Amino acid sequence: MSTVAIITARGGSKRIPHKNIKDFCGKPIMAYSIEAALDSGVFDEVMVSTDNDEIARIAKKYGATVPFMRSERTADDFATTADVLNEVLAEYEKRGIRFDTMCCIYPTAPFVTAEKLKRAFSCFKNSGADEMVPVVAFSYPPQRSFSIKEGYLVYNNPKYIRARSQDLAPWYHDAGQFYFYKVDKFINGHCKSIIPYFMSEDEVQDIDNITDWKMAKIKYRLMVENMKNNTRGGYSHLLILDTKNNCVFGGSVQVDLAGSDYIKVQCVSAGGRHAA
Repeated sequence: MSTVAIITARGGSKRIPHKNIKDFCGKPIMAYSIEAALDSGVFDEVMVSTDNDEIARIAKKYGATVPFMRSERTADDFATTADVLNEVLAEYEKRGIRFDTMCCIYPTAPFVTAEKLKRAFSCFKNSGADEMVPVVAFSYPPQRSFSIKEGYLVYNNPKYIRARSQDLAPWYHDAGQFYFYKVDKFINGHCKSIIPYFMSEDEVQDIDNITDWKMAKIKYRLMVENMKNNTRGGYSHLLILDTKNNCVFGGSVQVDLAGSDYIKVQCVSAGGRHAA
């Protein structure tokens, strides 16, 4: 099985200029994605898709390949990630290179580590699913959310007005870090079976503005500290596949100094649909 990591890094960031190569805790933020992919040992090719010469130079410095530059069509504000991935696969096809599996990794994802990619890939490969999406639970139950109509707050789901938060099923959203795909399913638009890879809220952060950037730094430093302390107590993310019941269990294990542990798991149907 041949596997490619595609890091999507165009040069036209508007809200944070040069965001994909901006210094983040000592090195260009894109470097974290490249190094995680390379150190994972999962990929036959780790490449960066970009339209920018400086991004290409930095990508190569940290060990990624840039076998071709992104076209103008997939470098504008309207191109989707799917457009970029399809172009990359088509360019490799022109060169007689095909992959069975691909992983799209965002360039502003310093929380992605080699260990996470290894665990995620192993679970994805063994699951038989078409796609894997890292997800994180909403911090507040969206079932009790509001809309504003004519200046007044209106419950989106009135039946949950009096429901206790702990009685509501957890809902999840895309963590915005990486995605595994079976290439043939992706090209044909038939990624129907999609499994989750559960992430902790303290290791997920959208980075759309400077406030987000500062928050990401705080969370990243906490993650690094937790990783250093892992020998005396820390968290490990789990993804356990129950093929008999067609379920995916996700949770975390905390081990204390005495060696005791506990686990909290939640069950999500493996047939759930993710809208990219």
